Amino acid sequence: MLLIQQGGKRKTVDELAEHFGVSRRTIFRDFNALQKINVPITWDKYSGYGVIPGYKIPPLMFSTQELATIIVGLNFVKSQVDKQMVDDAKGVEVKIQNVLPGELKEFMSSLQENTIVDPYGKFGSEKKKGGNWYLISSSVSQKRRIEFKYSSASGEKKIRKIDPYILVFYEDHWNVIGFSHLRGEIRNFILDKMDAVKILDEKFSKNEKITIEGLIFRFNESSQKVEVLVDEGDFERFEANLPAKIISKKEIKSKKIKASFLFDNLGFINQWLLQFGSSIKILSPHDLIERRNELLKKMLES
Repeated sequence: MLLIQQGGKRKTVDELAEHFGVSRRTIFRDFNALQKINVPITWDKYSGYGVIPGYKIPPLMFSTQELATIIVGLNFVKSQVDKQMVDDAKGVEVKIQNVLPGELKEFMSSLQENTIVDPYGKFGSEKKKGGNWYLISSSVSQKRRIEFKYSSASGEKKIRKIDPYILVFYEDHWNVIGFSHLRGEIRNFILDKMDAVKILDEKFSKNEKITIEGLIFRFNESSQKVEVLVDEGDFERFEANLPAKIISKKEIKSKKIKASFLFDNLGFINQWLLQFGSSIKILSPHDLIERRNELLKKMLES
């Protein structure tokens, strides 16, 4: 709306659609929404749409609840370890604050100071450069392949080309899941290990049978069934954060819940389960029980 208000210039539907990269139908729908809140839209068949001279559109029409929601979202983004993402969130925050009326500006400032998301991430972690969340999200949206340098666990950097399917946030880092042309299979890539990301002119199409749930909770021939016994009081947190899909769960009389899931990396899940301490007991597989005993032994020796 600020576009058709500036300098009294009118715009046609086609000009507005091209400017914002949307369809004519979207522009008409937006006009209808503005008319419902009594914004005086005018139309001239020769020059297009405009606003009655002298009418001032409020800088931003947010309720305090909507603004609080935005602040929580921005604070979440600012708690990330990805430096570019943090900087972008700060830029959005400044732009919103600059156009808010005085009362809402004070409300926003108060929320910014007193709403903390992930304090340990905010105050305790170093921000990292790596990947490019905006380029990657753009390539996902456009269904275009990307190429980048990827750092392996040994520190070696290799050129990778993938069909990016989804961006996923796992506890403390962002990942892109997609089809790796090097491996010939779907793989997971951590953004802060990616460098020199480029969107290629090559389009890709995703198999319709591939679902978001399937990408996140995928398993293969190397996956093993893991069975654990979890204290009832900790099970909700366990289920909400488990990096796998629970395939069965059963309440036990002793206020325990027996749960099972499939996982393909016993070393990772062994360390992940450690956060629950004595609230969890590993029942199977035997290999995971041995890994737990070895890990605890090393912790006591160090």
